[in-house]
Amino acid sequence: MKRILPVIVLSQFFCTSLWFAGNAVMGDIAKQLQLEPSYLAYLTSAVQLGFITGTLVFAILSIADRFSSARVFFICALIAAFINGLACLPGTDATTMLILRYSTGFFLAGIYPVGMKIASDHYPQGLGKALGFLVGALVLGTSFPHLLKSLMSALPWRYVILSTSVLAALGGCAMVLLVPDGAGRKQGSALNPAAFVKSFGNKQFRAAAFGYFGHMWELYAFWAFVPVILSAYNTRYTEADLNVPLLSFLIIGVGALACAGSGTLSQYKGVKNVAVLALAISCICCLVSPLFLFAGSAWILIVFLLVWSIAVIADSPLFSTLVAQNADQQLKGTALTIVNCIGFAITIVSIQLITALRTVENERYIYLILAVGPVLGLVALAGKKKI
Repeated sequence: MKRILPVIVLSQFFCTSLWFAGNAVMGDIAKQLQLEPSYLAYLTSAVQLGFITGTLVFAILSIADRFSSARVFFICALIAAFINGLACLPGTDATTMLILRYSTGFFLAGIYPVGMKIASDHYPQGLGKALGFLVGALVLGTSFPHLLKSLMSALPWRYVILSTSVLAALGGCAMVLLVPDGAGRKQGSALNPAAFVKSFGNKQFRAAAFGYFGHMWELYAFWAFVPVILSAYNTRYTEADLNVPLLSFLIIGVGALACAGSGTLSQYKGVKNVAVLALAISCICCLVSPLFLFAGSAWILIVFLLVWSIAVIADSPLFSTLVAQNADQQLKGTALTIVNCIGFAITIVSIQLITALRTVENERYIYLILAVGPVLGLVALAGKKKI
């Protein structure tokens, strides 16, 4: 039915707004709790670690293959929305905030990869295009709290958190009420822990997964540090007075158009070809970043970050497509989940590494580190024409 994809996309958008809800109001939280700026990295990593734990548990138990995907999505959306909202309770301290972000991340494991499985069950043909829209929804969901923060700047930060919780609950309800199980869904068998390693025996699957891992090394670190880059520019050029929340939303959010565009383009140029092109462009952006981060014109910086944002996410739905297409179809949900698990583990390393090494003296050059992922991803994909 024509409504299926729009509902999946809207539900994904609403629910993934939980992801960076804490990041968008980190400045307010830090002031209230008297925290160091480095707390941002811990807050981001807490969500990522929760997501990793969740995807590991979901993969080992084959949750996405054994149960109705829409119901799994719905239940996880409601629980994640509830936990996210608990951050607004009086007396929430820094440790409690980290625990809540970790727990929210855990249940996001039943949203993002499960949403991709639902899409792949309904759209086995033209999957690249479908996942392009789906990952685009993730991008908008990720950036949306920054827009809420900009719009609610005069209100307490808790309004941003509560708004994302309400959206997530609505997204979960829409999925379970309006999206049936897809015709491509194959019922998984009993618990199959061997699925954890079985999929990686396939060379094509392994190449697609390693390309995805290289992409993930760069992606979330870039997203997490966009506000930091903009704030650093404001510090150096005080007359610039950039609106950090609004620009963060626009820079990250433009990636949604890139996902939709790359998914559509892949139908004509091939999924792997477009993925490699995007990965190569984002690699170049990493390498030339020192030339642009403190450019004399704020417009040069903003345009560069927009280009980088487009390239850094355009390959994401394509790698997910390659993973889904090359996985054992009875283990497709588990395969998508475990690849997400490893990919998000990698994001913690890159985020924490940049946080540990970044100083005022090297902040122009620190993002060169992000080029490591794309380079290794391109090497993994080199010569793999049959993917």
